[in-house]
Amino acid sequence: MKTYRIHLIRHALTQDNLDGVYAGRTDSPLCTEGLEQLRDAKEKYIYPEADFVFSSPLKRCTETAEILYPHLKPIVMDGLTEYNFGEFEGQTAEVLHEKQPLFDRWIRGEEGIKPPFGESNADFANRVCSTFEKMVDGIIKSGTDSVAIVTHGGVISTILSNFGIPEGSVSQWLTPSCCGYTLLVSHFLWMSGKKVEVIKEIPENPDAEKEGNYYDGWDYYPDDDDFDISEYLS
Repeated sequence: MKTYRIHLIRHALTQDNLDGVYAGRTDSPLCTEGLEQLRDAKEKYIYPEADFVFSSPLKRCTETAEILYPHLKPIVMDGLTEYNFGEFEGQTAEVLHEKQPLFDRWIRGEEGIKPPFGESNADFANRVCSTFEKMVDGIIKSGTDSVAIVTHGGVISTILSNFGIPEGSVSQWLTPSCCGYTLLVSHFLWMSGKKVEVIKEIPENPDAEKEGNYYDGWDYYPDDDDFDISEYLS
């Protein structure tokens, strides 16, 4: 039976990332360090081929997509945009802890609590999951073999915590910049349970030993990994 591959890739670094501030809808471009990081990673490691590339509309994602897939025009999807942090935008956690009384309740995940003028956790998850379901349905319907999705860390962890096998929480799917996962979509598994298999980490190290362990990479089983890509991309 035909299967399909989706490559989830997080954008390269921005100055907001380096400053440690919440930056969801802020449309920051890649910083100099991020551009160098991405180009270096593309030269040293292996990023997967794709028939199409989808992207969040924000510059940090479209720029990353254009560097990784210069022969493909990114298809922009608003549903792939990062969390709307509202009044938390542009602030560090330390500042918010001191000045925003809702911040600690929000960070604990209390139901119904959201950043002022921002997005609730439930609304964000519903938006991202709805977008991803439509994309997978479209990929299956069109018979497209392989697509790349260049998006944000919060979007990736939300997709994988809701649809990924092996199952894991949002915090277990945190993704370094320039990195990601390859998902295998089978028609049966998707139609019966809305699940996808996480089979590989991105990018691949061409010098790493290949023993058949797909998860021997940078994050999922950190105590067992012998290659930590995040050390090379930090």
